[in-house]
Amino acid sequence: MAVPAAFVTQMEALLGDQTGLLVDALEAPAPVSVRLNPRKTSPACLQSLIAAEVPWSSWGRFLKERPSFTFDPLFHAGHYYVQEAASMFVEQAFRVALNQLKEITAPLKVLDLCAAPGGKSTLLLSLLPESGMLVANEVIRSRASVLVETIRKWGYPNAVVTHNEPSDFSRLENFFDVMVVDAPCSGEGMFRKDPEAVKEWSPDQVRHCAVRQRTILTNSLSCLKPGGFLIYSTCTYNTEEDEAVVGWLQEEWNLEPVVIPIEKEWGVIGSLDEQRPGLSVYRFLPHKTQGEGFFLCLLQKPFQPYDERPLKRNKNTTGTTIKAIPASVKSYIIEPDAYVWNSTSKGQLYAVPRVMSDDYERVSAQLHVLHAGIMMGEMKGASFIPHPSLALSTALNQDVVSTCELDLRQAIAYLRGEALVLPAECPVGWVLVCFEGYALGWMKNIGQRANNGWPTEWRIRSGNPF
Repeated sequence: MAVPAAFVTQMEALLGDQTGLLVDALEAPAPVSVRLNPRKTSPACLQSLIAAEVPWSSWGRFLKERPSFTFDPLFHAGHYYVQEAASMFVEQAFRVALNQLKEITAPLKVLDLCAAPGGKSTLLLSLLPESGMLVANEVIRSRASVLVETIRKWGYPNAVVTHNEPSDFSRLENFFDVMVVDAPCSGEGMFRKDPEAVKEWSPDQVRHCAVRQRTILTNSLSCLKPGGFLIYSTCTYNTEEDEAVVGWLQEEWNLEPVVIPIEKEWGVIGSLDEQRPGLSVYRFLPHKTQGEGFFLCLLQKPFQPYDERPLKRNKNTTGTTIKAIPASVKSYIIEPDAYVWNSTSKGQLYAVPRVMSDDYERVSAQLHVLHAGIMMGEMKGASFIPHPSLALSTALNQDVVSTCELDLRQAIAYLRGEALVLPAECPVGWVLVCFEGYALGWMKNIGQRANNGWPTEWRIRSGNPF
């Protein structure tokens, strides 16, 4: 990979004689890392591939080699997420924020503003108390669909996915306790993983991204509570998009950087900006840490008294609350009375944890919601058709459904959207198909064959390995 000459010049100004080490690292193979889902079981097929733990992540693991994730059914079932190791450092920042907020008695509200494809959102969900609510947002519609898929496969009920411009969040003034802005950037830290990032890079793009980052923050920061925390991160090296933006947040918004405890052996370094040498920022460089380029700063908004004004309800609500739900449908999830049951405008049933229902109403009144809580399914007359994401929810009550175990060949066929013939002992009707004992999805067994309930947009498109 040939990096742009202007990029090398930029890095020489920041790293001096270490620039060659950085460029050499960008020529080396990228490490492979995954992050396990703490509420689902770690797949046995991964255990033999694990080389080491990611030291700054509770559930991050480096792998010895890159397996074919496409053909691992439990990858599709949300048992782990393939994520670049350096970006898992968000966990350390979020833990500091949670510790500072532990005296708050109200359920925590967290926003991941630029969330697609969902890696950081699933990380936040793994740490967020079940009483809290995560709003994961994406402005680009196609990427928002990927975000919905990621959140549904991860399976946590306390998540909401929205499709909004950053400025729309100004309607939720002083609402969120923590706000994560993994800002769109020039992508220098992803050069060795994404050749397109190298082709698209230029000094002009750096300047354009820096302006865009400030615009995003300006349009959305009012939704962060006084005393709340902002996690600002990029996957780039230059100071214009990193330290300079943090300095601007200090000067224009009075946000103050917060120290995050780190271990020396991690190889994380601080500021590269000569004008801000002591700034509490955290940089990952691939010649010093095992991972790609990453920058992060945790900042706190100054506390000041404020009135929590009631929000006006928007006419474009996502659906209506339903009280009369058949007991047979409610039994599909554990502790069904802990949820408020709703219906979308298209008639699909979904359940939102009661503990976050008031906050969810405020969000759904102001924003365009694509997903919330547990998408249950829909009623067709007296029959219930379960939604694919219900099978992958951590709240699924597997004791009340009929199950059928698939071997690897059958599971791959299922994920490709093919019809299967289930064993004769499987009952007619909706059956939960499993792989290695873990829920994968639904099939409707009609006797001679079983119709596939795996979503078309989730299907494996690659050639069959068998």
